[in-house]
Amino acid sequence: MKVIKGLFAGLVLLLGLGGCGEKTSEENNRKVVKLGISGDENIIWENVRDTLKKEGIDLKFISFGDYIRPNIALNEKEIDINAFQTEIYFDNFKKEHNLNIVNLGYTVLAPMGIYSKKIKNISELKDGATVAIPNDSSNGGRALLLLEDGGLIKVDKSSGALPRVKDILENPKNLKIVELVATQIPRSLEDVDMAAINNGVAVQGGYSPLEDSIFIEDPKNERMKLYFNIVAAREDNKNREEIKRVLEVYQSPENKKIIDDYYKGSSVAVF
Repeated sequence: MKVIKGLFAGLVLLLGLGGCGEKTSEENNRKVVKLGISGDENIIWENVRDTLKKEGIDLKFISFGDYIRPNIALNEKEIDINAFQTEIYFDNFKKEHNLNIVNLGYTVLAPMGIYSKKIKNISELKDGATVAIPNDSSNGGRALLLLEDGGLIKVDKSSGALPRVKDILENPKNLKIVELVATQIPRSLEDVDMAAINNGVAVQGGYSPLEDSIFIEDPKNERMKLYFNIVAAREDNKNREEIKRVLEVYQSPENKKIIDDYYKGSSVAVF
């Protein structure tokens, strides 16, 4: 009898374990969207994630340490969407790499700033000073235009929104322009006299764009439209309901208020 009881108990245990391994109908019905971001999670996307979770959509953050992999990963279907780049960077990168990805919609304008640990105002910059800018074409061009806005250089107008160092026509202070990977610039700030740093990279590096920069882009400048940040998707998934829903939640009035309250003008909603 003890043997029979033991076998019966073991059968019950196995059945119980088998039941624990099965997904509920609710779990099976949940949809997953993998979002590629640069750096760590942030409060804005966390709010979007929490809202979507109530609707049966799990937004998973996939973090990248550079500006190259997020678009490649998107094209190769490792992620479903990404949100880390300006439209001008996206358009240029997509063309250069022949990617089948699209702009799903706009998020924020994050003004680029100039930072320094050696001076408090760009007017204090000495002749021959070293200035770091991002080494990719769109952010590097943006940095050069910012230096031009600050009266430090003049670039060839025919280069448009993507000037390179070779397009500098006037450099009265003989500044040494060094090009570095955007995400590495905050760590290199000690080694240069000043640097142009992308908004998001600056925040991740512990800087407040409005408080810590010594010069910053004016959001009211007409050319800033080129630098609106976007959500990107693939051509083959842009119409999936859960993908469209991610953008709808991001562009909701509730999320706009969170952007306004959290960033206090250092990033501006553009939807």
